Amino acid sequence: MTSSRRHHLKSLMLSIAKDLLEAEAAEAVEERNRYMEENCPALSLPDSIQELQELCKKFHQKIDTVDEQRYDMASKVGKCDKEIEDLKMKVQDLKGKFKKPALRKVRMSADAMLQALLGSKHKVNMDLRANLKQVKKEVKEEEKEAIGDWRKNIEDKAGMGGRKKIFEAEA
Repeated sequence: MTSSRRHHLKSLMLSIAKDLLEAEAAEAVEERNRYMEENCPALSLPDSIQELQELCKKFHQKIDTVDEQRYDMASKVGKCDKEIEDLKMKVQDLKGKFKKPALRKVRMSADAMLQALLGSKHKVNMDLRANLKQVKKEVKEEEKEAIGDWRKNIEDKAGMGGRKKIFEAEA
């Protein structure tokens, strides 16, 4: 097929599609007008208050029915959306499970890994022990002094939570 023939067919298809879209848009406008004439008659305002109240009651009833229909439609749409999601999940499950590729073990030091990530311009040192401070343990001598003779400690604290000695000194 020559390019001119292909171009001619493509332009014909586009012109037909354009005509179809215009006809569909005109039909949608016509249907909307028909629906509005059918469900929304021309408004004629009554003269008396009683007739006006009756008109308001009719409008409220129509609003209630329209709200009920809208709620029903929204629930149907939600139910259909959920059903479509479930079917999509089933189709995905039927196609097969996703296989994870087997990962190869790579031996690389932390320095080499950071250098690969950050680039060769940055110098990175992962020697964490070099950055730590040296701390020497100090043995507390107070604990050794507190141990002492256990009998002495008990006599000091005997009676009234250790207050016995205070009363004996006063007497």
